[in-house]
Amino acid sequence: MLRVVRDPAQAEEVTQEVFLEVWQQAKRFDADRGRARAWITVMAHRRAVDRVRAAQAAADRDLRQGIKEFQESYDDVEHRVEVALESDRVNRALESLTEVQKQAIRLAYYGGYTYGEVATALGLPLGTVKTRIRDGMIRLRDVLGVSHG
Repeated sequence: MLRVVRDPAQAEEVTQEVFLEVWQQAKRFDADRGRARAWITVMAHRRAVDRVRAAQAAADRDLRQGIKEFQESYDDVEHRVEVALESDRVNRALESLTEVQKQAIRLAYYGGYTYGEVATALGLPLGTVKTRIRDGMIRLRDVLGVSHG
């Protein structure tokens, strides 16, 4: 189970679900078709694969939605920063950010990296990178005096 889901907590949950399913479906077990261990193993494997697929689909959905919301909310800031990239004002604004915010924004906006690539480059979880970039963009917006409608 752990080989499929790779997370001990998830493996525990799947195991509990499988035991519940075995209990609820015990009447359906047919000893003429195979051993109970094989029946349970197949159930566990299916449940684990379903969990991994669901988690990946949720992560993909969250990432797409996060990027969409971020782009919709901060397109004006991005444009203003790009136009004034070389100015002292933008460089001073960037200096007001935390080191992680600066690194993440530079990689994402000036380096052209995806959020996932930024997370890998900085050795941080994707959610942390998204939060740092969002917070950094808010700070830039405030420092640069960019309105947000």
